[in-house]
Parts: sequence; structure tokens; C-alpha cells
Amino acid sequence: MTLARPLLLGATLLLLAACDGSPRGPGNVTQDSSTTGFPAADRPVATIVSSRWSNEEERDRLNEAGTVMNLAGIKPGMTVADIGAGEGYYTIRLGQRVGAKGRVVAEDIVPDYISQLATRVVREKLDNVSVRLGLPADPRLPENSFDRVLMVHMYHEIESPYEFLWRLRPSLAPGGQVVVVDADRQTENHGTPPSLLKCEFAAVGYAQVSMRPMPSAGGYMAVFEARGARPEPEAIRACKSGAHAKAVTPKPNGAHE
Repeated sequence: MTLARPLLLGATLLLLAACDGSPRGPGNVTQDSSTTGFPAADRPVATIVSSRWSNEEERDRLNEAGTVMNLAGIKPGMTVADIGAGEGYYTIRLGQRVGAKGRVVAEDIVPDYISQLATRVVREKLDNVSVRLGLPADPRLPENSFDRVLMVHMYHEIESPYEFLWRLRPSLAPGGQVVVVDADRQTENHGTPPSLLKCEFAAVGYAQVSMRPMPSAGGYMAVFEARGARPEPEAIRACKSGAHAKAVTPKPNGAHE
């Protein structure tokens, strides 16, 4: 693994890049970037409104984290990333699940959330957990490191999903999986239609492994694996938003249907 052991508060917070963490207003469709070469998402982006989806007591009563971790196959000794960690509901429980021989990296793009989570991690003495500040289009994770990457109730807040998923791919270890939990509704309403989710992942070379209802987590749980070569940014084609989004899979030469 390429992850270093976390230090105590003050060094635990890894500020990898500046980010203002400003909210994105619903109804604002991301714009194409002339510098990155990635297509813009053909959908609105939800606003970041809170560091939590629901209170922890209610979520534990429904055994939300336990159910997701069990279905995702998260076991002691694994290395896991919690993207959009917020106040750390999953981070804390992941740290407990993977144990002393496992590792958890919690990432968020809002500096205040990361600062508060770093304090919580130290307070709860989770020496196997580190936190870091990411960028809206780049989680800034070490390569070839993660058995599982969790994105819970946050995918609809990603401004540039194609660039984000493209930059996420190298962080997966062999056999690594990306686990998404979200609500089945339009992105501006803090959810992602399952067909659109599948399409956006497929456009960057991920295959859907499973999709199942997840009432305890407010929607569904989808699992993806990276398959084949990572397409070049200019070969990626944006999915059309809506209930009938069609997955677009890159051809070997980088062209698309």
C-alpha cells in the first residue's frame, strides 16, 4: 500500500489543494472545460447543504452502515476510501470494521468538514484513519491503494463526474470496487437516477457489478469495477440526463457508438 500512517491532529489534516467548498446551486449545469478536455455533465448539480444526510442515531437504528459494509464485502484488513465523508458517520464505522491492519482515508472538499472530522478521529483514537481535503473534480487519492471506495449520498453533488471518475480509477487496487449509495430521483433533488449513474460510470470505463434497493439508506446501492483501459478524456461522451440515459462504452480505439 502507498498510504502512510496518520499523525496526530495538526498533521492528520492533509491539505492537498486549495478549495473554497462553496455550494453549487441546483439547476446549474456544469460547463465544458477547455483546459481539461472532459465533457460537461448534462445535468444539474445539487447544492452541498450539510455535512450529514441524517442523524447518526436514526441511521444506526436502521443499521445503515452495517448493511452497506456487509453488502460491499468490507472486511478487516481492507483499505477503504470514504468520499464526501462529511461529519464522518461512515468513516468512524469503517475504521472500526477494517481494524488495526486496515486503513481508511476520509475525503471531502469542504475544509470545515475535514477540520471537524480530523478532530473527531483523534478524539476517538482511530489511528487507522486519516483525512484529507480533495478537489471538486479530483479526490486526490494515492494510486493502487483501495479495495473499496464509498460515495454515500454525495454523487449528485459532483460538478464534473467524468473527470472525477477518471481521476478516481487509478486509486483502485486490483479487484477494487466503487460503492455508490444514493436516492432514485433527479440530481437537483439530491439523488441520481440509476440509469444515469450507470451511464456516467460506463462512459469512463466502469462496469456495474450490482444494483439493489437500499431503503435503510434512503434509496439504492450500486457497485462498480473498472474494466479495460481508461479512455482518453477527449474520447468520453456525456450521457443525456433523464430516466432513459443510455450507457456509452468506449471502443478499443477510443471512439464511441
